Amino acid sequence: MKEMTYREALREGMDEELARDEKVVIFGEEVAQYNGAYKVTEGLWDKWGDKRIFDTPISEAAFIGMGVGASMLGVRPVMELMFWSFHSVAFDQLVNNAANVRYMSGGQINCPIVVRGPANGGTNVGATHSHVPEAIFASMPGLKVVSPATPEDAKGLIKTAIRDNDPVYVMESTILYGRKGLVPDDDNFTIPLGKAKIEREGSDLTFIAHGGSVETALEAAEELAAEHNIDVEVVNLRSIRPLDQDTIIESVKKTNKAVIIDESKPFCGVSAQLITLIQEYAFDYLDAPIARVCTIDAPAIYSPHIESEQLPNKKRIIAKVKEMRI
Repeated sequence: MKEMTYREALREGMDEELARDEKVVIFGEEVAQYNGAYKVTEGLWDKWGDKRIFDTPISEAAFIGMGVGASMLGVRPVMELMFWSFHSVAFDQLVNNAANVRYMSGGQINCPIVVRGPANGGTNVGATHSHVPEAIFASMPGLKVVSPATPEDAKGLIKTAIRDNDPVYVMESTILYGRKGLVPDDDNFTIPLGKAKIEREGSDLTFIAHGGSVETALEAAEELAAEHNIDVEVVNLRSIRPLDQDTIIESVKKTNKAVIIDESKPFCGVSAQLITLIQEYAFDYLDAPIARVCTIDAPAIYSPHIESEQLPNKKRIIAKVKEMRI
């Protein structure tokens, strides 16, 4: 094992896949000479050159469309969006084209494209730059959606995504890019899609989270244990679609209570799907109604102090647990 940042783990995963498969290429705005807007691709252009790392115009519709077409011809493009908020500019390419190529071709054409970039609030960049769109893409058959919460997740999931023959959309977090953690020192380390991880064992209550919300869930769990003697199990989803239903259900059956912590909005969000899943497969095990702490249902607020209250935070999570009267 070795310690590295989330950013470095993503970079190392891509670097290893560039070395492993000559069909892997990276496209995006400023990913080459400038080293990426968030320095995730730093050094890759120096190492791999113009034939593997490409800067693109500021046109998501154009370069995502190019990536979809290239993937249909056998290339494995990794496309960086400066913000996932710009997905709407390329919605036809991301959803109508990439998701349906294999089905519409009767299985004759694959679309092994990876689209990655930050999908989070909390950085005070306003409503047009703070979307968390995993629920939108996870609702589309043909697409796979992952949300790494740790450096280990970041490396393992990006490598698996690049090797997958279907479109995989990687929802990262700018807040997590500098976080450090242990990562297996293994060029072949991957994390299967659809496999969650128990980040913290517990017996009284299950927290279910993904992406940046996992860190918040763990902080709340530690405070609940120290100050309220409540033992919380924390499930890191890692993958939104495919979803690890078994790990979720087994955890809820074990603790008999669940709180879903989800940075997306509550209406038609990931949390809504998780609630339905638990209701269908673990209802008889519940000792309390399923609770959730989501981003307050309004456009992302620009003010730092107000946005920090809009997002799921430790204070809101603990207040929700207290409402459950555990």
